[in-house]
Amino acid sequence: MDTQICLIGNSRRTATDQMISELKLTTALRGITSYMADVFFTPPFKIANVSASRNSECLHLILMSASPGMLDGDHYRMYIHTGPGTSLKLQTQAYQRLYTMQQGASQHMEIQMDNGSTLHFIPHPLVPQKQAHYTAVNRINLTENCRLYWGEIVTCGRKLNGEIFHFTRLHIRTEIRYRQKLVLLDNLLLEPAIMDLSAVGCLEGYTHQGTFLLFDTHTGTDLPALADNIYNILESSAGITAGISLTAGPGIVVRLLAQGAELLYDQMQQIAALTQQHITQQTS
Repeated sequence: MDTQICLIGNSRRTATDQMISELKLTTALRGITSYMADVFFTPPFKIANVSASRNSECLHLILMSASPGMLDGDHYRMYIHTGPGTSLKLQTQAYQRLYTMQQGASQHMEIQMDNGSTLHFIPHPLVPQKQAHYTAVNRINLTENCRLYWGEIVTCGRKLNGEIFHFTRLHIRTEIRYRQKLVLLDNLLLEPAIMDLSAVGCLEGYTHQGTFLLFDTHTGTDLPALADNIYNILESSAGITAGISLTAGPGIVVRLLAQGAELLYDQMQQIAALTQQHITQQTS
């Protein structure tokens, strides 16, 4: 089934075609407009500029892929640099599928946020199929007056096909540094063969989980008030169990559990949008 999907999709790749791919992206400011100052990518990556206007303050980009998903041995390297005062909303094209693997696939993302920059990145959910083995490392460096909206959603696999936690191993490590100091380390490790994912303190019967991070290094931002606003949003959300924490650094962590990916994805987009509105109200 996996091989069929690879052959009939946009790509002619097969499971034996390993791919080391790279993406580099830098934003800069022209007046009040954010734009791509530099971009480089190798297959399967593509970048599409979907900004509503050339004069838009925020640069809207879609990270596209010509591959149907990550195959065994694939390695993605991404470098994103948001220049001083710029604003970037980076979206993805579709769910990221992880196919059956022997040695595994990996992704390494480095993000440098310069003074006064904003980054919004909530990619589509990750779908680790049967025997998928995946490792990801995200390293984000914040400076002064930065604002980061970051999301991550992990599914149990192809649930409607009966593949619920049939993957081998999934390890995602996210590090956030501010003033060169580590202020958050989120270490997600799922190994269904040796872990009881339904246990108390784990997923507790849920099949999908999401993590939303908001970091704001502006001096005037009231993070406790924003956390209360996020709580009010989630309190009225059916089908989701969530927890909210203020971090040791200037950030908020929201952990969400549900039985479906779309529910988490839509909820996370709503939290980001409403939080952005509240921040605008606080600072206006």
